[in-house]
Amino acid sequence: MSIHLHFRAVAESEIRDDHTWLAAFMAEAWDRHAEEYAAGVTDSISKSWDSVNELYTAADVAGTGAEGPWTLPIYGGRPVAHSPEADLGNPPVMYMDPPEVSRAADFLAGVSFDELWSAAGRRLGGGGPDEALFRRDHLEHHESLRGFYGRAASAGHAVIKVVWA
Repeated sequence: MSIHLHFRAVAESEIRDDHTWLAAFMAEAWDRHAEEYAAGVTDSISKSWDSVNELYTAADVAGTGAEGPWTLPIYGGRPVAHSPEADLGNPPVMYMDPPEVSRAADFLAGVSFDELWSAAGRRLGGGGPDEALFRRDHLEHHESLRGFYGRAASAGHAVIKVVWA
């Protein structure tokens, strides 16, 4: 079974704050994922997005666990509620407004992957025989998200997130 967290940057003026509409928009975007990825307006992480989020929590040096910029790249934003007549089979949708996207981009641009990995790598499965593989995968996700959020923030876009299973 394949499961993905799908991110899509979009101009805020092009979005309807409606779960059914957003789910359909994201389904169409998923069908065009390769082209949209090449255009720099989408990104996705297969299965391991919670692990990437754990990597980012290493930036919470105070250990508060409170919402900070490290929470934005993966789980940031607000859930878009289903309307009473919505198809409950539609996936969960999150919406990040442009200021949140900018905060996520600033966080990703300013954080050191090496420092995060030093703080959290062993907890994420590093330290064993597959450490180089885990590290490479997390670095690839980090660099991809850094570019995605940077482009979205520069354009003043919002980001929609959905989980496909």
